[in-house]
Amino acid sequence: MSQARHIAKTVAGMRAIDGAGVRLIRVIGHHDVRDFDPFLLLDAFDSSNPNDYTKGFPWHPHRGIETFTYLVEGLIEHGDSLGNKGMIHGGEAQWMSAGSGIIHQEMPKPSERMLGLQLWVNLPSVQKMSEPVYRDLTKETMVEITGEKNIVRLIAGEFNAIKVEVHQSKTELRFMDIRMEADANLSIGLPVDHTLFLYVYFGKLEIADKIAPERSAVLLRDGDMVSIHAQEASRFMWFEGAPLNEPIAWGGPIVMNTQEELQHAFNEIDDGTFLKHTMKKE
Repeated sequence: MSQARHIAKTVAGMRAIDGAGVRLIRVIGHHDVRDFDPFLLLDAFDSSNPNDYTKGFPWHPHRGIETFTYLVEGLIEHGDSLGNKGMIHGGEAQWMSAGSGIIHQEMPKPSERMLGLQLWVNLPSVQKMSEPVYRDLTKETMVEITGEKNIVRLIAGEFNAIKVEVHQSKTELRFMDIRMEADANLSIGLPVDHTLFLYVYFGKLEIADKIAPERSAVLLRDGDMVSIHAQEASRFMWFEGAPLNEPIAWGGPIVMNTQEELQHAFNEIDDGTFLKHTMKKE
């Protein structure tokens, strides 16, 4: 018999400035890693003022994580130290498995509205030093599944017997962008051991008699089914993954398992030996 998950934690996040001066909301971060494993960080952005974001995120390193950048509206240009380039528009995403190391930049361009998010996913210890891979996820790589009063855009994983693979992903993940009309209902099953949280762009969701408010992340616990009622028209992201249950040593853009590994990474940045592999673009 299925057991419905409930809201165990609601996180609204706080305003932050990152990169060269980008204003955003840091929804989850260092204080949430135990609860949200394998997810490390979620930054959300929503602005109609280009001054809030066009300074961007100039060249910086990553190791030990995957980054998923998803735009609802706007335009972001990406480039990395090994020659890959990409541009994401509204409804598209970039997925980068940093593995052993990459230096890249992400530069938002002026738009009527910049709405989206970036999620960091931890890599298992055996994949921390794997070969980096970068991929643009266009609308053609995703699948939209229309239900009664809802539309599910499947970005990665499986839903309703339809599967979308992101080949470089090193962890077991399911990402979906879900839109629901007012008074709509939706039930979705998942493994009981998977971590699941929703990020609500707008609207009001009712889950097991609790409210998931807009511009917040809600962590859902204990069960193999989620039943969602939209009290009003809503849009939200579904982020699901198998937890790693591994130690975390986190320093800025580098996430390893021990302090020694972390320090070694920063030493390699200083001495010019950080990059290990030739980047591949799928």
